[in-house]
Amino acid sequence: MSAILSSDARVEPNLTPILDMVFQLITFFMLVVSFKSAAIDQRLRLPVIGSARPVDTRGTDDLLVLNVDADGNLVIYGEVKRDIRRYIQQEAQASLLLAKQSRREAQAGDELPTTVVIRADCDTPFTLLNRVLVVCQENGYRKFALKATPKPTG
Repeated sequence: MSAILSSDARVEPNLTPILDMVFQLITFFMLVVSFKSAAIDQRLRLPVIGSARPVDTRGTDDLLVLNVDADGNLVIYGEVKRDIRRYIQQEAQASLLLAKQSRREAQAGDELPTTVVIRADCDTPFTLLNRVLVVCQENGYRKFALKATPKPTG
């Protein structure tokens, strides 16, 4: 008789653990999402060059995006960095720590695996842009990509 009563009872799946796991996954992906696109300052007017191509990021461990406005100021996440040397030194230290995590033999003074993407306004004088490049080189950066807008075809 008890077998007949148990067959009429409906079993409902418990969705609480599944929903909990889904919310944890959503939270995880929100925390690890890359915010590199937020580093791009859309107010800059990049130079127009007919042979401009996208930045090749294959084989690159890390990217450092530097926006240089027409006055030679470094603009990072919408904030003007007054002390360019200090900011680049801090980024170089972070790049060195990242390199040490991926390969043990990385030391201070070594070439950093980071590619520096420089987005300079078309009105930026070369002397101001060169100042940023020299500071980057002094801190171990050797790979550079200068960003430009492709010339419209037609």
